[in-house]
Amino acid sequence: MRISKNEVRAKLIKTALGQIEADLVIKNAQILNVFTDEIISGDVAVQSGWVAGVGVYTKAKKTIDAGGMYLVPGFINAHCHVESSISSPKYYSAAELRHGVTTIIADPHELANVAGAEGIRYLLNSLKDMQIDCYVQAASCVPATAYETSGAVLDADALAKLLQEPGVIGLGEMMNYKGILDCDSDILDKLSAAQGHIIDGHAPGLMGRELSGYAAAGIHTDHESVLFDEALEKIRAGIAVLIREGSTAKNLSEIVSGLVKHNIKTELIAFCSDDKHWAEIYREGTVRSNIQKAIALGLKPETAYAMGTLNAARIYRLWDIGAIAPGYRADMVLISDFEKATVEQVFKDGIAQDKEHMPPEQKQKTLKNTVNLPPIDVSTFALPTCLNGEYPVIKTVAGQIITQKGSIKPQDVSHAIESGKLCKLAVIERHKKTGNVGVALLEGYGIRNGAVASTMAHDSHNLIIAGDNDADMVKAAEEIKRIHGGFLLVQGGEVRASLPLPIYGLMTESPPSEFLTAHEKLLGLLYEAGVSHDIDPLLTLSFLALPVIPEIRLTDKGVFDVLSSKFID
Repeated sequence: MRISKNEVRAKLIKTALGQIEADLVIKNAQILNVFTDEIISGDVAVQSGWVAGVGVYTKAKKTIDAGGMYLVPGFINAHCHVESSISSPKYYSAAELRHGVTTIIADPHELANVAGAEGIRYLLNSLKDMQIDCYVQAASCVPATAYETSGAVLDADALAKLLQEPGVIGLGEMMNYKGILDCDSDILDKLSAAQGHIIDGHAPGLMGRELSGYAAAGIHTDHESVLFDEALEKIRAGIAVLIREGSTAKNLSEIVSGLVKHNIKTELIAFCSDDKHWAEIYREGTVRSNIQKAIALGLKPETAYAMGTLNAARIYRLWDIGAIAPGYRADMVLISDFEKATVEQVFKDGIAQDKEHMPPEQKQKTLKNTVNLPPIDVSTFALPTCLNGEYPVIKTVAGQIITQKGSIKPQDVSHAIESGKLCKLAVIERHKKTGNVGVALLEGYGIRNGAVASTMAHDSHNLIIAGDNDADMVKAAEEIKRIHGGFLLVQGGEVRASLPLPIYGLMTESPPSEFLTAHEKLLGLLYEAGVSHDIDPLLTLSFLALPVIPEIRLTDKGVFDVLSSKFID
């Protein structure tokens, strides 16, 4: 029998007053108060999934002795792409919960660029299967730019409808900062449709007057800061900085070191993962790992925990989470080692969770056949005619998703590929069978005697292939189509390893016991095949098609200079 909100509120008040027994009392805890940066010894009384009181409580249906361990609020991942983990939402949430995350702010940007509103609703429909709370930001840039071909288009009217859906709380990362600064009417219509909601930003390297213009448009957050000075300028402009530490983009050390050195206020700073593989989330967590790293860099522990809890809640106007206090959701984490953020027990809505639990292994049908390729042969991967005396070269950067621009003379290309210095990179449009193919040269990836392919290629998620010979690149494309999308390695005309991602070409339908084995095998063989150990072979490849991250990228329309916003002839 359901009880009314007033009845729940009355029970909370009476429990706080000690007049009725709590559902749960956690006794003998060192309770972190994120409002005052204090550690308070005492008990926490929980009623109907909410914190009723903090102090001394004895009346309870169930009592748990914390044994002097620390009790902190449930962690909040302030910006993530569930689909970038390659796992289905239910398994993603289980991995997050294992390390104390009880709430995520998810941007289904990747799903939307493949399947539009259908992709966003896929995530919304998955919320019932998730063990944690998931708040969704409606993807703002579908397509991300006009410089690539996506699988769908979401205009201002479509976004306005999505913003009315239960579970959607704001507008996802506005990647087209140039469109904002140019006062593009379509972009301004999207921002107007989201007025009154939190609008996420995406502005790598933007500073000075351009940053002021971006902030003036109503942008509230940004997760793209690489350098401390950039993060500081964004905070000064009133933009909340979400410090990113993912599988490829790792910005925490640089930014936190600056915070410590300059003693900067942190109320507008939170932690996020952005893009992180499921295996890494399962192994080390997201926010938990960020807190541990920040403390090791000299950040005050209480401050680090606030950045992983209350700050994120306040930034996203989630007023009932992020703290252990009367009237807040009873999302809490028991920590045995405060500085290492060692998670011992997780409470979601006042219920102790089995943090090692994985949902039942139940495969689902492929949701959509989204790999639609034109006829492909070795001529598909021929380099375009060199018009300017030199070919542009896309150079990877260790530990980052940014790239650098290089060049090479046409007569030197063959030797550079044969020696392993360069390989080819191709992006093939895979949504509408347009026949669009971009081909370029790549430095720093390292693949030898083979080809690696992926349908996860931010943000339009066309087919991207890196290889040192055309025959293996052809075979990789054929196999990707057969398995309905995913990652794979081909060498000598044979498929050495693959990880099918049949859910929109982005996510596996397999349980962790299967896809982890396939993932580890694929990574191991990629490194054996020469891929640099300084990069994540799969995520690095997937970002090489993203034409909003400096300096140079490849889309299905050609080689794109991000800094000048022009294709290179």
